[in-house]
Amino acid sequence: MPPKSIGAIELSSIGIGYRIEDDMLKSASVDLLLARTICSGKYLIVVGGPVSNVETAVRTGLASAGEAIIDHLVIPNVHESVFPALGQSVTLDGDHQGALGILESFSGVSVLAAADAAAKAARVTLFRIHVAMALGGKGLCLMTGTVADVRAGVQAGAEVVRQRGLLVSEIVIPRPSKELFGDYL
Repeated sequence: MPPKSIGAIELSSIGIGYRIEDDMLKSASVDLLLARTICSGKYLIVVGGPVSNVETAVRTGLASAGEAIIDHLVIPNVHESVFPALGQSVTLDGDHQGALGILESFSGVSVLAAADAAAKAARVTLFRIHVAMALGGKGLCLMTGTVADVRAGVQAGAEVVRQRGLLVSEIVIPRPSKELFGDYL
């Protein structure tokens, strides 16, 4: 069962990232969901667990990260579809005909917030959340559904990232060619 709450910190230093990860894990009972180097020499930490524990872990990490913080968040009730999309374990059937929504951000953390907002705002299927690797440190979220739902999901996700000042692009393709989905079918 996925955690109800997630917290994430993106750092400009790998060394500080290791130290912050250790501090976070020692400060509260949280599960380490993701911790790794990401493009452009950055470090990303994602933890999950009860809201108060996640808040404590993120607060602890932020307190000693100094100027290395790029972005951070806590999502108290994360949408359950974020985890399979982040793990790239969502498969679309061969007859898939839905619209394609794309959100692109300047940080891996902000794309997690965008994906959660999109899934909560509309009946979309998140099928890929790509965090920073081979993207120059950017985040990418792909979703599908009806044109109206994808527009609503993309709009909601883009607004969250726009408020953080990290939006690169928000795209809706109403009738994508089958080849665009080819890698995911």
